Amino acid sequence: MKKLFVPFILAIIFVTCSRSEAQTKPSAAEIARWEREARDVTITRDKWGIAHVHGKTDADAVFGMEYAQAEDDFHRVEMNYIDALGILAEARGESAIYEDLRMKLFVDPPALKAKYAASPAWLKQLMDAFADGLNFYLYKHPEVKPLVITHFEPWMALAFSEGSIGGDIYQVNVPRLAAFYGRDHEALPEKSSAAVYDPVREPSGSNGIAIGPSNTVDHHALLYINPHVTFYFRAELQMSSDQGLDSYGAVTWGQFFIYQGFNRTAGWMHTSSGVENVEQFLETVSQKNGRYYYLYGKQELPMKERQIAVDYKTASGMAHKTFTAYYTQHGPVIGRIGDKWVSINLMQRPRRALIQDFSRMKAKDYAAFQQIMRMHTNSSNNTIFADSEGHIAYWHSDWIPRRSDSFDWTKPVDGSNPATAYHGLLTLAQTPHLLDPPDGWLYNSNNWPWSAAGQDSPNRDDFPKYVDRGTEESARGYHALRLFEGHRGWTAASLTAAGFDSYLPAFATMIPALVKAYDAAPASDPLKAKLERQIGVLRNWNYRWGADSVATSLAVFWGTDIFHHVFASAQAEKMSPEDYVVQRATRAQLLDSLAAASDILAADFGTWETPWGKINRFQRLDDSIDHPHFDDAKPSIPVPFTSSIWGSLAAYGSRAYPNTKRWYGTVGNSFVCVIDFGPRIRAWAVSTGGESGNPASPHFSDQAERYASGNLRRVYFYNSELKGHIEREYHPGS
Repeated sequence: MKKLFVPFILAIIFVTCSRSEAQTKPSAAEIARWEREARDVTITRDKWGIAHVHGKTDADAVFGMEYAQAEDDFHRVEMNYIDALGILAEARGESAIYEDLRMKLFVDPPALKAKYAASPAWLKQLMDAFADGLNFYLYKHPEVKPLVITHFEPWMALAFSEGSIGGDIYQVNVPRLAAFYGRDHEALPEKSSAAVYDPVREPSGSNGIAIGPSNTVDHHALLYINPHVTFYFRAELQMSSDQGLDSYGAVTWGQFFIYQGFNRTAGWMHTSSGVENVEQFLETVSQKNGRYYYLYGKQELPMKERQIAVDYKTASGMAHKTFTAYYTQHGPVIGRIGDKWVSINLMQRPRRALIQDFSRMKAKDYAAFQQIMRMHTNSSNNTIFADSEGHIAYWHSDWIPRRSDSFDWTKPVDGSNPATAYHGLLTLAQTPHLLDPPDGWLYNSNNWPWSAAGQDSPNRDDFPKYVDRGTEESARGYHALRLFEGHRGWTAASLTAAGFDSYLPAFATMIPALVKAYDAAPASDPLKAKLERQIGVLRNWNYRWGADSVATSLAVFWGTDIFHHVFASAQAEKMSPEDYVVQRATRAQLLDSLAAASDILAADFGTWETPWGKINRFQRLDDSIDHPHFDDAKPSIPVPFTSSIWGSLAAYGSRAYPNTKRWYGTVGNSFVCVIDFGPRIRAWAVSTGGESGNPASPHFSDQAERYASGNLRRVYFYNSELKGHIEREYHPGS
């Protein structure tokens, strides 16, 4: 067999930025530059503590918004870059080594530095300002002790250009990676093991809704922004400049662009996509003369190798572990299945992504936004759009490799088969897209795009199967269709109300099956008497959540129990848990789960007749990222809405903790914003808890009551609106 030899990548050992980039003291020239930049920036804090940052140039605005973010929660800013750069083990120790290795397979500082050096001048200015704003904050706040990064470098912005909470890299399974690189990969093939999955964990993602002017009272387009992510994952702010930048919305801590928001004439919202565009390949590997080769067609190609060092904290100081990482033409090797090595291909366009991220903030209309989408770097998200010209639009993920539809891309494919090769990218016209659907509305809730505008939705048969891996409509999708199909005359207020509509379609589907099972049970069944009152409550329920609702408590506890019992069987039959409950669950399963739910409620709260608001609570005691603390003895407020598992558009992913009986949330509605695109923008918003990560700040939890009740506050977008609502106005560092 003819062998094709490819030069090996030079082995580069990573040096962590905590030491190589650290500066004990900034130079006089740096300080002078920072202070000069600060004089050209004004930060205005409104009465909610939200920063409205203005600079002479776009770079000035970036400098100011980074400084403002650091003021609000430097810990979260730093942690995002610790994670993105693969230096988490320097903060957390040996347990994070393989999380760092995962990042470093893709994130190479020398390569990012080269991309920074080759960037257009305007982008380099923004990256310079990003680093300067954070470094000036650290200079002005010596009492702040970074965990790892004591000095930020401009190129670091390229390591974190994905604003989504669930970026593509996180699809790499860490246990599988550790099993491969943490032992001799020539050992016996690892046994396959399914990851433990909680069937009632809160789904990641978001709601995005756009209403066209033909369907609104004031004939203005409306946009609903509602990301469902980990609480406090993003800040809320405004950034503007004399160069035409003026954008407001949610920014992921440390990034220098508004991820979900609006400007004076257009707005955008991202939802997690069901696109199948991160692919795994099974590689046939052999070893010859100390080198590894992989089969491609009839050729054996040499693996590329790279030395990666991961530093980690120990009780006696820093240590490091070095790995030899392997790469095929598809991407890095991330594990093995049987005797095959597994490589992965995902989008790696950090500079283009950063350009697209920043440029979209300045897009004035649909045409401009569409042009920016043609950069094809929004890989993990769908986009919902509205503008003041009256356009509303939906784009699916704009990074979808074109390849054969004859393969099941939801599973690893044979990497040795040339038929699995990519052939460029699908154009926007070749992916699901909507512009101004006739019925005047569109939405996405992390569900498939085939119902995005009711009868005006894209046709599934017109696209390759891999553009979306969804096999069924979601509970939130059914809920949205119930709200929007046939509804006319929308206003900002009615759209806000729709986002907090209390209907729970999953229970509307499942509870009748439970009631039917009870009715069919013989009188001799001991559960007949035990559950009589509970069934009476559920029989008469309107399937709507509420703080005072006993039925909501009973349904959620029953649904949680029955899902745990049927989930594996539902998966085996390729059914949703809801459908399995209705079509397959036995009478005993249904009634036993209701009895178990009743017993748990009684044990934890004294009676199964406990209103939902007594159980489901919002509490913010600290700013911990990984281990938030909750305490039943300390103040908390009721949250009436539920997990989106049950179809609630307003999502609150809550559970009990080892030291609590009550349920507390850490994920779900994190930012809600409604925008009316009239001649003059009007907007309303709320952020979970508040703007500040400092428990001593009045803005640590000053929005909690509004958050729980869906009572959005007015956004002060224009200077004239800010007047009378200003808490403080200053230059960074003053």
